Amino acid sequence: MKLQLVRNACANLLGAAIPAAVALVTVPLIVRGLGDAGYGVYALITAIVGYFAIIDINVTAGSVKHIAAHWAHSAHRQEAQQREANEGIAQTITFGLLVYSALGALGGLAVWISAPWLVREVFSVPPTLTASATAALALAAPGFLVGQLQSYLGSVPQSLLRYDSSARLDVLFGSVVPVATVLVLMLGGGLVEIILLRLVASSVHSVLLWRTITRLLPTLRLRWPAQALRRSLLHFSAYACLNRFAAMSYAYADKLMIGALVGVAGLAVYAVASTLANRLLGLTGRLASVLFPAASALAASNELPRLVHIYLKASRFLTYINGAMLLMVAVFAEPILHYWMSADFARRGATVLALMALSQFIDALTALPSLVNDGMGHPGVTGGFALARALLGLVTVYLGVLLAGIDGAAWGHLAASTLMTTLFLRYVHGRTVPVKLRAVVSGAYLPCALGLLGIALLSTLAQAAAAGHPGAVLCIGLITCTALALYGAFVIAAPGDRDRIRSMLQAKFARGT
Repeated sequence: MKLQLVRNACANLLGAAIPAAVALVTVPLIVRGLGDAGYGVYALITAIVGYFAIIDINVTAGSVKHIAAHWAHSAHRQEAQQREANEGIAQTITFGLLVYSALGALGGLAVWISAPWLVREVFSVPPTLTASATAALALAAPGFLVGQLQSYLGSVPQSLLRYDSSARLDVLFGSVVPVATVLVLMLGGGLVEIILLRLVASSVHSVLLWRTITRLLPTLRLRWPAQALRRSLLHFSAYACLNRFAAMSYAYADKLMIGALVGVAGLAVYAVASTLANRLLGLTGRLASVLFPAASALAASNELPRLVHIYLKASRFLTYINGAMLLMVAVFAEPILHYWMSADFARRGATVLALMALSQFIDALTALPSLVNDGMGHPGVTGGFALARALLGLVTVYLGVLLAGIDGAAWGHLAASTLMTTLFLRYVHGRTVPVKLRAVVSGAYLPCALGLLGIALLSTLAQAAAAGHPGAVLCIGLITCTALALYGAFVIAAPGDRDRIRSMLQAKFARGT
């Protein structure tokens, strides 16, 4: 199980890391192709369509739990039990497809009907971009339907602990679509053509995901879901949907507020900075997500000691990896934006980038306990906290935008993250997560914090002394990365972990030669 988790985590990480690397190259080109205002409108359209996903009742979460449990029960069982498990999987997938087809159609219709009103009356879109923004948003309506189906289909291989299958497609489309977007702009296209490209890509992605599922489940035949299964999925998802609402609010509500109160030019700067922070620090979320189906399977098999061991080790590694990314992004926020985008973007967006990275890091501390909590069958806990986090975040971000524009939005995120993460961690550990918070703090958080704070302080002082000289900043960055790697290897990793990594590398090198 442990080796499989590592492989799944690596595959899932690559599924996000490679597209993130491509984005680092293509985002500046897309911003220049559309202009600041045009990119702001593009970010606004993405936020509008994304926020309509609040109608998603998150059947995906219940589906992953049920499929993982059925899959675990089918392993090494008699033929009759395997048939029963396969029937449960087929009914679960059928129910998910029906639900997301209906939700996608409903949300897409709402986007199409409201497009003119949203562009002309609600958000501050320049008159020169009103027509193209309205047409692009209307075209995004069918994209909402396709996107809902794609998101659900992508969860099915993960439920079967085959993250490698979905990750390959994530890498393919996450790399090709940004590059194709740049080509569209070079050929004279605009907002409408970009949205059309993404609609086609999402449709093809969905078809390939379905082919992947049928290869993994060759006996799969869609079956009408039984009433008991429907009730069970909806009961679990009724709580899990609160998590979905919180995620959508976190991802899109701030951009909608900025688009309405500040304007699309300010939104462009905020979107670039916040998206960079979310992409980089969100990578470990991909690592953590493999624990949900694993926790469901271990809970179903009553193997709690193994779950606790995996949880503590994963907490230590993921906290350090996230903290290292936070350090690099926050300490070097200004030079990153200066050389990646422009001096103007760095001046206006460095504070946003640093604060959003810190907020994302604090939020990420809840990822593992949330997944284990849900895997243990307590989605109401994470759902309730997620709803409270979303509502508090809406208030703090709104007040922040009113008081300080895009910087205020980032401060609002940080305030909500700090308060709700503290309350959540104190509540779940020892209750719904079978680990005491004291053990997590002493075994994971404290060792990471000591090293990260020391390295961050030295890097900040060195960068201040460098006075922005490019060569000096580069050297400081390389030294900081080296210090983080050494601390991780000799303090965070246990001797047994280092031995296993060394053995794996030696075996791989031996095969290569």
